[in-house]
Order: sequence, then structure tokens, then C-alpha cells
Amino acid sequence: MQVGPPTAPVPPPRPARGDTGPWPVVAAAVTGVWAVLVAVPGQLAGWVVDQLVLVAGLDRAVAVWPVVALVTVLLVGAPALALALIPRSPAIRATGRAWLAGTLVLGALTLLRAQPPVHHEAYLAALAATAVVLALALDRIARRRSAPPAPAGAPEGPSDGTAGPGGVPGGSSDGAAGAGGASGGSSSGRGGRFGPVTLLAVAAGLVSLLPWVWVGALGGALETLLAGLAAAALGALAGVLLGPAFWSAFAVGTPPRPARLVLVGGLVAGVTLALLGAGAGQSGAHLPALLLLPPLGFVLGALEAAARHAGRPAGRGPVRWLVGLALVGPLAFTDPEEVTVLLATTRDVPFWVAVATGAAFAVAVLLAVGYGVLLARPRARAPRRGVAGLTAAALLAAVVVVYAVPGQPGLHGERLLVVLREQADLTGIPAGAPGRAGRDARAAEVYRRLVATAERTQGELRRELGRLRLHPTPYYLVNAIETDGGPAVRAWLAGRPEVARVLVSQRLRPLPAAAPPARGTVPAPTGPTWNVSLIGADRVWSELGVTGAGVVVGSSDSGVDGRHPALAAGFRGGDDSWYDPWEHRRTPADRGGHGTHTVGSAVGRNGIGVAPGASWVGCVNLDRNLGSPARYLDCLQFMLAPFPPGGDPLTDGRPQRAPDVLTNSWGCPPVEGCDPGALRPATAALAAAGILVVAAAGNTGPYCGSIADPPAPYPDVLTVGAVDRARRLTEFSSRGPAAGGAAKPDLVAPGAGVPSAFPGGGYAILDGTSMATPQVAGVVALMWSANPALVGDLDRTRRILADTATPAGSPADAPCGGARNLVGAGLVDAYAAVRAARALG
Repeated sequence: MQVGPPTAPVPPPRPARGDTGPWPVVAAAVTGVWAVLVAVPGQLAGWVVDQLVLVAGLDRAVAVWPVVALVTVLLVGAPALALALIPRSPAIRATGRAWLAGTLVLGALTLLRAQPPVHHEAYLAALAATAVVLALALDRIARRRSAPPAPAGAPEGPSDGTAGPGGVPGGSSDGAAGAGGASGGSSSGRGGRFGPVTLLAVAAGLVSLLPWVWVGALGGALETLLAGLAAAALGALAGVLLGPAFWSAFAVGTPPRPARLVLVGGLVAGVTLALLGAGAGQSGAHLPALLLLPPLGFVLGALEAAARHAGRPAGRGPVRWLVGLALVGPLAFTDPEEVTVLLATTRDVPFWVAVATGAAFAVAVLLAVGYGVLLARPRARAPRRGVAGLTAAALLAAVVVVYAVPGQPGLHGERLLVVLREQADLTGIPAGAPGRAGRDARAAEVYRRLVATAERTQGELRRELGRLRLHPTPYYLVNAIETDGGPAVRAWLAGRPEVARVLVSQRLRPLPAAAPPARGTVPAPTGPTWNVSLIGADRVWSELGVTGAGVVVGSSDSGVDGRHPALAAGFRGGDDSWYDPWEHRRTPADRGGHGTHTVGSAVGRNGIGVAPGASWVGCVNLDRNLGSPARYLDCLQFMLAPFPPGGDPLTDGRPQRAPDVLTNSWGCPPVEGCDPGALRPATAALAAAGILVVAAAGNTGPYCGSIADPPAPYPDVLTVGAVDRARRLTEFSSRGPAAGGAAKPDLVAPGAGVPSAFPGGGYAILDGTSMATPQVAGVVALMWSANPALVGDLDRTRRILADTATPAGSPADAPCGGARNLVGAGLVDAYAAVRAARALG
């Protein structure tokens, strides 16, 4: 309730004391520049370190953000404290106090990034709670500083810092802000809680939000709610940092000079908001806030000038609304896990976040200029509430329309993968006849046991999840259920006796426009490529007459360009040779190119593939270069028991149509939701069925123990590292030992500068263990084509590959426990392996 008259006059500010020349101003300017030069690079460096650690496959460096926080507080806080204490100028002391408070806020908020990004809801809840605690603490400090001692027996003034009966706003005795700004002044400016100044701040915040609702997408319901609460809490914190007493320090003259409020006060407010924005968001999502908040300081200066034209300070309301609405964009419409260099090679989330940030920054600059010209002129008329209200309402409608029409409406939160304690017992499965007949019989028995276990153990939990409308999806290759749900559902599920653990199953948020599909630009090779010749595959074709005919290779990757001239003839065909759980496309396609390249190296014609006579089937487990435990299971289940479009994997699987060998140039790191054992039952089941799983070691070398992401470390997987043309281990190839000391990789193959097929009919040259892996799968196809009795005999196949491998170069000092953990048995030799396989009879 307003205590004084709604347009009570503001008393003239007290004259500045002790201005002793330009040096305090120079010191303030230098401190402001220094604060920005420390905070901005520090925050950017922290994100870069996070990304380097992610790309390198190392354990997350939890200490990075606490170190950034400590360094920032020490380097910026010390000069800000000096400004707050030493000069006698009220404006400079207010500047120092605001920057000191902002620096302490930044330090506290930065510490929250120790929370893993995969638990985003927990981070947002902590951000909201911390911002509220900081706002209350700073507000209490400010009130205690600014409240004058009451005369004995005098009644107390209003406790909310609004104008008293005489219309005098609360403030410090020298007119300067308290620790972050005292709480004087009304909460929203002339005209009550939603006066014209506050409504104009709402309008400005909605304009800043427009780019985000256009290009961004919301997460889950709880995630969105917590993001809104965090933005509101940060807005309230900004209201304390930039309260009425802060602006009073710059309101010099009677009436106050608008230019000083906008230019000087706005500049100081902008630096303060930069410090606040640097702490507003998880690693990656905080970078947009760091850029778009500072120009809003000038907007707030113009709003303050408009309010003082009307006869009283603007209060905290405009600050709260403007900053809170501006922060909704990066907090709610961006998943920090997707602001990553892993997606930066295409027009993916990093690109669109940059677009939204640039647009929001431009909007903020235009608002600063426009509001400054319209509201801060010496003879500017006070804004009218009706006009301001209509403007805010129109912009709110615009936000809704943009979100619903060109935006990505709906909720797109992460799902949960519930892994049950009981997994299928696959012991004692008979070996059966040698060759494909025995393999098919084993695959059918494995499929039967897996499905029976899932049906018997999942029923009650699936019914409960269905009653809660959490949309459960059952899996059998790992006895698990994918379901909707946030932290509360996760905690409930984790406490159930039949549940072993609950993983976060990542879900990519949609883009405003699909990234342009990858296209090959390298000319077609004129003969066998260098890598095919290096392992002797071309000699297998020409001298032994073996091309892989009769063997089927399965690929789980980004997809396959089924119309590529080197791959079209090799597609097995039928209604159970292709599955796309992401977009449900019925024919083979590939947006990213990675899967086309790997399949080309395994079975491509025109000299690029090791086994050009083999057939292939495909499944899409990567979308925009990211996957999830559930999507990886979707494809591995399809490889064990393919099913027709629209079929149920648990009832419509056809294990007799399973491919013989699988090439897997992917890994499931923690950022995608996997833990070390997430896919272990899956690869064990495939091995029991007689299906050989070949997997890339990873590109996280040269660190020892870097073969860590499933499925590469598993003992029943044939893990492949990479060498160059000179047979030397590449720098990027991941090293062993795997968890528990197991020796990995098993073999190496060419993986540096490998040419192969790429979408659009062209070719590309790529590096990685991804490129080496399909060549080993192709060698297995040649071996099984030469001796069909080996199909499904994984032990003898692996033994032949190891016995016939040739030496590969490794570092002279043989770190990581020896050469076995660097190059395995050595460089795969297709010619020797096929001859050995044929010799078995």
C-alpha cells in the first residue's frame, strides 16, 4: 500500500561532498573496464575448459568454476571495495558498492556450476534459491545501512522503503547506495505497482524475449518452471543491486539531469548487470546473459529518468521485470548441454543461440537509444499508463504468437531410463550347428529369453507409469523402461526395489530450421583407397576372389545415404533393413554424413570399402551428433531382431534376419546419460547371439585410460584404435587400459585421412577411430564370406584377427601399461586373416 501521495515530490539530492578532481572518476572508469576484462574472459575461459575436457573424454573438472569464482572475486572485488570506501563522492561510492556486491554475487552463483549439467533441474533450483538468499541478505544490509536512528518515541516509518508521509524516499545519509543499493523508493514507479514506468520495463523485457521464443525451445515442465523462478529470483536480486538509492546517487541537480542518469548511471548499472549475467546460467547458457544484460543498464537509466520526471524514483519494479524477463530466454529456451562444440560444426543449437543472443543484444541497444531519446529528454512528458499498458499487452501477444507459430511450441524435456535389477539369464545357450543356422538358432533363443524377462518383470511398473501418464517405453536388450519425469519421478523410481538405477536419457530440443545436409566434395577415387591397400583388402578381392558376399553388416550411426552410387546396390532391402527412431523415415538417409562414411569404409563399392560384396542394414542412433542410452538401445535391439516399420520390438522382432557383424563408430559418454555399465547387458546379449560387435575406441587420446565410454571398454566388444599411413598410432586414438585393467584396444586400423562416401553422391576425407572401425568389420565380413562356418563363432574369429595382425608403431616408451593398451594385437591384416579363415576348412 502506498503511504504518501502518488506523486510526492522528491527532495533535492544533497550536494556531493569532497569531489577533489578527476582522479576518483578515472579510478572508477579503470575499475569498470578492469571488472569487464576480468569477468568476461574468465567466464568464457571456464566454458572453453569445460568443452576441452568434454572433447578429450576426461573426467569433468569440478574445480574449474570455483577457481574462476575465487579469481574473479579477488581481482574485481579489491578495487571495487576501494571505490566503495575511499572516495567521498556519493556517486563513486555507489558505483563501488554496486560493483562489489555484483562481484560477490557472481562468485556465489559461479560456484553452483559444480553441479553436473545433466542435472539441469537441480541447478536451476539451486540458482533460484541462491539468488533469493543473496537478495534478502543484500537487502537486509542495505536497510540497516540506510535506516537513520529513530528519535526516542518516534513512530517507525514504512518498512518497505517506500516514501513516507512527506514523500521522501529512504536512502543512505549521503545519498549513495548501500551494499548493492538501499531499498528506498516505491517498488514500481508512478501509478502504483504497475505504473507506466514498470509497464514500459515489462514491454522492454518482452521485446528482449522475442528472439528466444522464435529460435529456442522449452525443456520439461519442471525445468521450465524452475527456469522461470530462477529468472524471477535473479530479477529480484538485480532490483536490490540497482535499487532507488543507487539511482539517487546519480540524480544530481533539481530537477535531476536525465543525461547523467542514463549515461553515467546506466554505464555503472551495465557493468553491474554484466557481473550478474556472468553468473546467470549453467556453463554455456550464461554466455548469452553476459552479453545481453549490460545494454539494459542504459534502459533502466532512461526509465529512472522518466520516473523522476513524474516526481518520484522508479523503484525496484522496473529492474525486476526487465532483468527477469530478459533472463527467461537463455535460462528456459536453451539446454546448456547442447551449447557445445560437439554441435558447433553445423547450424545447430550453438548457431541458433548465437543468433538469439545477437538479436537480443541488438534489441537491448535499440531500446537503450529509443528509451533514452523518448524518456530522458529534459522536457520529456511523463509516460502515460494507458499507452504503456497497451504496448506491454501487444508485445505479450506478440511473444505468444511467435512462440506458437514460427517457434517450437511444447515441452521437450529429458526422459529417464529405468534399469531394472533383474536382467535376463543367458547362460547355457546351446552352440548349435556351425555357421548361420546355429547363429540364427542362438539369436532366436536369446531374443526369447530377453523378451520373457522384460514382460515378466516390467508389467507392474509400466502400468503405474502409464497411470501417471509418463509414457513408458519398454526395452528388452537391457531390461529397462524409458519414461518421462523429472527429479521427483527419478527419486521415486530409484527407491523402488525392482529398480537398479535411473539414468537421464537425453532428448534434443528442436531447431527453428534443420541444418543443411552434409555433402561430399572430394572426387571419387580411381582405385582402391590407400587404407584399403594398407590392410591388404584389395589383394583379398584380386587374389582370393572374396568380396564379402553373403554377409550382412549392420550400422548404427547418423544414418546412411541409401542413394549413394557406392552404397545403393549393397542395401539388403526388405521391410526390416532400416530403422530411424528419431524421425521415422522409411528409407535410408543421412543428414550428418558420418554414418555414410563409415558404411562406405565397410562395404562401399568403387574401391572405398573393405568388403564391397557384403550387404548392409542401418539404424539411426545419432541425431545432430548426439545420442542417448535409449536411442542406442533402439538400434542395438533392431540389430538383434529387426522388425518392420511400425512394429513392436518385443513382439515383431525377427532374429533370423539379424546382421552378422555390427560396426559402431560411437560412444555414450556421461553427458548423454550413460554410466559405465549402461549398455553392458546389450553387448553381452549380442555376443551370446553370435553377433560380433565392433566398436570405436574413441578419439580422446593421448590420455591413458581414455577408452571409457560404452561400449568400447566391454570385453565382448572388438575395440578398434587408429593408425596413420605410416602405421603409427594417431595422437587422437584413445588408449587403455579399460576399467578394471582390461587391455584395450583389441586391434588398430587406418584412421587418419580416410576417404569414403558422403551424402549427395560425393566423397569426403575424415579422421578418427570412427573411420578405422568399419574397416575391421569389413575384414570380418571377408573372413565369414570365405568360410561361412565361422559365422557366429566369435572366439575363433577374434583369435584369427589377433594372430594375423601385423606390428603397428607406438610410442617408444610404451606408456599406459605397454603397447597392448595402445595398439592391441596390432594392425588388422585382411589378406592374412582371410587366408587363415579359409584354411580352417
